[in-house]
Amino acid sequence: MSTVGIPLFDTREQIEPLLPELERRVVSVMASGRFILGPEVQAFEDEFAAFLGTRHVIGVANGTDALTIALRALNIGEGDDVVVPSFTFYATAEAVVNAGARPVFCDIDIDTFCMTAETVAEALTPATRAVIPVHLFGMPAPMDDLARLAKERDLALIEDAAQAAGARLNGARVGALGDVATFSFFPSKNLFCLGDGGAIVTGDDRIAERARILRFHGSLDKRVHSDVGYNSRLDELQAAVLRVVLSHLDDWNERRRALARAYEDAGLGTLVSLPKTSPGVEPAYHLFVVRSPRRDELLDALKQAGIAARAYYEAPIHIQPAMARFGERPKLPATELAARTNLAVPMGPTRDPSLASVVIEALRQAVNSA
Repeated sequence: MSTVGIPLFDTREQIEPLLPELERRVVSVMASGRFILGPEVQAFEDEFAAFLGTRHVIGVANGTDALTIALRALNIGEGDDVVVPSFTFYATAEAVVNAGARPVFCDIDIDTFCMTAETVAEALTPATRAVIPVHLFGMPAPMDDLARLAKERDLALIEDAAQAAGARLNGARVGALGDVATFSFFPSKNLFCLGDGGAIVTGDDRIAERARILRFHGSLDKRVHSDVGYNSRLDELQAAVLRVVLSHLDDWNERRRALARAYEDAGLGTLVSLPKTSPGVEPAYHLFVVRSPRRDELLDALKQAGIAARAYYEAPIHIQPAMARFGERPKLPATELAARTNLAVPMGPTRDPSLASVVIEALRQAVNSA
């Protein structure tokens, strides 16, 4: 077996050249004595809002809390249905349940792994109040079509942009395309901190004020509690890290796209099905996920070659035991196909595009040996 050892992510390599600046920022926070909702959080919220082209960013403890608080800020809860894709991380539906609402699962477009207006329309119920498109693996969902549908049906549109910081659709950043958006800053994400962190994004002053109240025990001033909220605040240390990382995000995402182009140019599409982009879409490629009916064989071949790869969401949310109480399991053929055929190959901004040839050669040998 090869001893090369190519990891799936390269977060460690991204951090290494930033260590002097990160150390300076972290030491400055420690010396300040301000650790919760201080000037670093405010500065990051302002800088990220400017980056996205929106009015408000509200830093919270993690991406799951961001979704839950966003739903509650929209007054979505008991008796309400929220349409979510099943092919995504469990937290998308978990947050709906935590907000008191019922998740209703829709199918995806197999070529992009994202929900569409058509798959959402099939899942709507009389109680539907919101739709949560997930920009999965950094691929923007078709927000124009979804926004039209949401307007026609008077539905809130909440972007789950956890995997897509910096991606664009027709020149606009994801995160500024719906009523509200949420982000996770988990260490593997494109925009990451060195622990847990998240944010709620909105252009609506009322929603932003409610989110700020909910993140801090239902209060703005620690004295009057107008709601039952959460203890969910982005801390100063993580905000300081995020400010450094944000300044590199566009460059890193362009490098991710360069590696994606290298995979395509080197012929990966002759061996597996590649993710497809529409005109105007600039993916962030949090992951580069392909498909093959021989997925498990290809996973083994890459492992033998010392190349990390993995399948995602092999058990989609709609078949998870915890979701059984929310109704009969829907038929989601594209979701089930994606679950049994998807394969993520190495992706990241520190990777030389020549890596594409190494990965493709390992896959070609596996295909030709069958």
